Amino acid sequence: MKFLVLSFLYCTLLFQPDLTKIRAEYPKASQSEELAKELYKSLLPVTKGDSKVLVAYKGAASTIMALFGNGFKEKTDFFNKGRDLLEYAVKEDPSNIEIRCIRMSVQENSPNIVGYRDNIEEDKKFILINYKHTRSKEVKTFVRNYALQSDAFDDPEKQKL
Repeated sequence: MKFLVLSFLYCTLLFQPDLTKIRAEYPKASQSEELAKELYKSLLPVTKGDSKVLVAYKGAASTIMALFGNGFKEKTDFFNKGRDLLEYAVKEDPSNIEIRCIRMSVQENSPNIVGYRDNIEEDKKFILINYKHTRSKEVKTFVRNYALQSDAFDDPEKQKL
C-alpha cells in the first residue's frame, strides 16, 4: 500500500510543470502560435487540485490560445475556459500576488468586447500594497517585470516596485 501511495506521489511530482520555466515562458507566449501552444501543452496535466499558481497559469495560457483559435467558437471556448480557471485560482488563493498579477495581465490584454477587465484596478492596488511583503525573489521579479511594461501602472507606481 505504501508503495502505491509513494508511486502515485512520485508520478504526480514527475509530471508537474516547472514553475520557473512557466514564469519565463508566459510573458513570451502571445508572441507566436508556436510559443502559445508550447506553454498550453506544458500545462495540460494541471488540474484544480494542483497548485493554484499553476491553475492560474493554465487559465492564462488558455486565454492566449484564444488568440490563435480557429473560428469564433474555438476562440470563445479557449477564452472562457481560461477565464474560469483564473477566477477559480483567485477565489481559492486571493492573497497570492502572482495569481493576481496573472489575472491582471490577462484582463489588461483582453479585448473590451469580452468584458473581462473588471479587476485591473483592484489587482493593481493589491500588487502595490503587497509587493514589498513578497518573499520569493522569482515572484518579485515576475511581478516587477510585468508592471514595468504594463500601461496600467504609472511611472511613480513602477518606481515603487
